[in-house]
Amino acid sequence: MFSGHSPELSRAIAASRRNFLRLAAGTAAASTFFGPAALRGMIAPHGHKAVVVTFGGGARDEETFMPDGQENIPHLLGELIPQSTFFSQVINKGILGHYVATASIVTGVYETFNNFAAVSPNNPTVFEYFRKDQKRPATDSWVVAPSNGFARIGESGHKAYGPGMGAGVILPKRLLSAALTSMSDGARYEHLLRDNYETPLHAPTLTGHQIELNQMAEVLKLSVDDFSTHARSLASPDEMSVYVAKHLMQQFAPSLLWVTLHDIDIAHSGTFSLYLNGIRRCDRLCAELWQAIQKNPEYANKTTLFILPDFGRDSDIDSGGNGFQHHRTGDSMSRTTWMMALGPNVKQNVIVDRAVESIDLVPTLGALLGFNARFSPGKPIPEIA
Repeated sequence: MFSGHSPELSRAIAASRRNFLRLAAGTAAASTFFGPAALRGMIAPHGHKAVVVTFGGGARDEETFMPDGQENIPHLLGELIPQSTFFSQVINKGILGHYVATASIVTGVYETFNNFAAVSPNNPTVFEYFRKDQKRPATDSWVVAPSNGFARIGESGHKAYGPGMGAGVILPKRLLSAALTSMSDGARYEHLLRDNYETPLHAPTLTGHQIELNQMAEVLKLSVDDFSTHARSLASPDEMSVYVAKHLMQQFAPSLLWVTLHDIDIAHSGTFSLYLNGIRRCDRLCAELWQAIQKNPEYANKTTLFILPDFGRDSDIDSGGNGFQHHRTGDSMSRTTWMMALGPNVKQNVIVDRAVESIDLVPTLGALLGFNARFSPGKPIPEIA
C-alpha cells in the first residue's frame, strides 16, 4: 500500500514550498516558525465550528507553489496563506484513489477498500465521533461531495456506531443533473456530470431525480425554479458545491461542515488547460468560502477552516507516471501534499515544515470540537490543537 516514498524527497518538497512562499508572500507572510509544543494547552472556545475543504486531484507544485504556477493561486497566496498556519509536508501513506483517500482523511485511518466500490468506510467517521460524543443532531454535521461514489462517505460500517449517527451527504452532481435535464443544450454539460474522471468504465451511472431536487430545495429553503436557474448559470460542480455549502451555513449553521471539490481531477482527461482552470476555480472558491465564514455571525471568529488536497500527482520526469494527468506511481510527489488552517486560535503567517500525516486531521478536529477519535492512529496536530 505504501511504496515508493522517500522521506528525504518529501523534506525537499516541503523546503521548496517554504522558500517560494517566503518570496511570494513578502517579508512578513509565512515567515515565522515554531516547534510542536508551541500551542499545547490551547482550548477552543465554546461553540467552536470547523469547516474542512478537501479536493480530489491534487495540484502539483509546478502549477501552484513554484514561480510559474503563482498566477494560478492568487487567492491562496495573497489572502489565505498570510492568515494561516501552513503545513508544507503532509504525507498520505494510503491508497491513492479519491474516494478511498478521502475516506481515510474522514476516518483518520488508512482505509483499504476498493476505490470504486459503493461501500461505507470501515472505520468510524469524524461525523460519527462528533455527533455521538457531543450528542449533536443530524443537522449539525454535513458533507457536500462529488457524486455518486461519495454517497456513503458520511457514515461508516463500524459496529460501535449504528445507522443514523453520520452526516447528511449532498451530492451536487446529482442535483446539477436533475436541474439541467430539461435544457435543450444539455449535452454541453456532459463533461461536468462525469462521476469519475480517472476510470469512467468503473464509475456508477450518474442519476439525477426530480424528487431529490425537490427535497434538497426544501432543505435549503429554495424554490426548485431558483435552484435550477442558479445551477444553469454555474460553470462547474465545484461551484454548485460551494453554493450548497453556503446555504447549509445559512440554514443550519452546522458545527462540522466538510466540502470536497473535484474539478481539478479533470486532469485525467489529459487537457492541461482544463486542469489549470480547475486549480484557479478551487483557489477562488476556497477564498469565497472563507469570506462567507467571516460574514456569517454564526461562524465569524469561532470557526477553523482547513484546506488540503487528498494527495498529489505524478512528476513529469518519472517514467512510470503520466505527469499532471495521473497519480499512479505512489512516489513522494504523489504522496507529499500540504494543508493550511485558518481561524481564531490559529497563528497567522506560520509555516510548519515537519511531516504530519493526512490521518492526523481527525484527531485534531477532535481536540477542537471535543470528541475522542478513539480508533484513529493519527495524532492531534499541536500547532492547531
